[in-house]
Amino acid sequence: MTRHMEPRTSVLTPTGSAPEPPAVGSFRFWFATRRWEWSAEVYRMHGYRPGEIEPTTELLLAHKHPDDRTHVAETITRAIDHGETFSSRHRFIDLSGQEHTVLVVADRILDDTGTAVGTSGFYVDLSDTLAEAHEAMLAATLPGLYENRAVIEQAKGVLMRIYQISAEQAFQVLRWRSQETNTKLRALAQQLITELLQVPPPPPDLVAAFDHILLTVHHRIPRD
Repeated sequence: MTRHMEPRTSVLTPTGSAPEPPAVGSFRFWFATRRWEWSAEVYRMHGYRPGEIEPTTELLLAHKHPDDRTHVAETITRAIDHGETFSSRHRFIDLSGQEHTVLVVADRILDDTGTAVGTSGFYVDLSDTLAEAHEAMLAATLPGLYENRAVIEQAKGVLMRIYQISAEQAFQVLRWRSQETNTKLRALAQQLITELLQVPPPPPDLVAAFDHILLTVHHRIPRD
């Protein structure tokens, strides 16, 4: 059974206007034929006009940042050999020489027997220029809300996932640590998020399980 993609369309930002969120584009990769399919947005991310070239694994790897190329190549090999998803976070260089940081969220494509025959998902462009512009817009628009509430909500989410507790319980943990250490709640939350990078990354099977939920959750939402 092949899952139908629902790609989002990116919008080019005119000079001087409010920046748009990071660009998103869809893709498919078929294991047997090694064939890639890119949406128009993914072509543009790499600097091509839609349909200008045929995307191949060789072309894909040629665009990858030299420090990330081996990691991506290994991810593709695992996808082909073991039916895994092409989920990754890495950098690539477009035709103009600009570096992009992308998050690739994917799920498996299964045939009628439940065998993985491909992987499909989305590229999310997290390039610093886009992210910083979006951050600046939010900070200027909602300074109090954005500066304080957002980081506390992030910290709460981390505690909820790690400790399997409720939102209220997570907030109580943060407030307790704030009071016990005589540290402002926002500062404590910000430092927690900063040092989260020291935690080992989740295993691939956990990431794949979450990717599947993210890309199929809309099927389980009751319709009015």
